[in-house]
Amino acid sequence: MLNRVILIGRLTRDPELRYTPNGTAVASFTLAVNRKFKREETDFIPIVVWTKLAEHCANYLAKGRLVAVEGRLQVRSYEAQDGQKRWVTEVIGEDVRFLEKSGTSSGGSAYNQGKPRQDDWNDLGREVSLEDIDIVDPGEDDEIPF
Repeated sequence: MLNRVILIGRLTRDPELRYTPNGTAVASFTLAVNRKFKREETDFIPIVVWTKLAEHCANYLAKGRLVAVEGRLQVRSYEAQDGQKRWVTEVIGEDVRFLEKSGTSSGGSAYNQGKPRQDDWNDLGREVSLEDIDIVDPGEDDEIPF
C-alpha cells in the first residue's frame, strides 16, 4: 500500500507553532495549490509538521512563500463541543522544501513590481522527448553498470 503526497503551493498564512504537553513542536499552515479544471482553480490544503521541521517552518516561512511539501494523507475524527463527530483530512508533512529565497515573495503574488518572477519549477510536468534524453548504448560486450 502507498500513501504519498507531493504538493507545491503558497502559504495562505504564517505557520502556527504550538507545543504538545510533553514539549513536542507542531506547526500547521494551509497551502494554496492551483489546478486546472475548466479554468484554473485553487485547493486549500491543511498541512501539519512536527518536531524540528515544525520549528524551521515557523521560523523561516511566511504567508505567500512558495514551498514543496512531501508527506502522507491523514484522515482523523474528533468529537466537537456540540457533540457532533467531525472529520479532518490533512497532509502530515515529512519534508518541506523552501522553493524561493526569503524576501522574494510579494504577499502570495506571482509577480514582483509588475514583472513575472523566474520560477525554477516551471519545467515540472512538461513532456519529455527523446531529444532531451542522453541514450547510452553499451554495445554487446559491455556490461550495464548496475
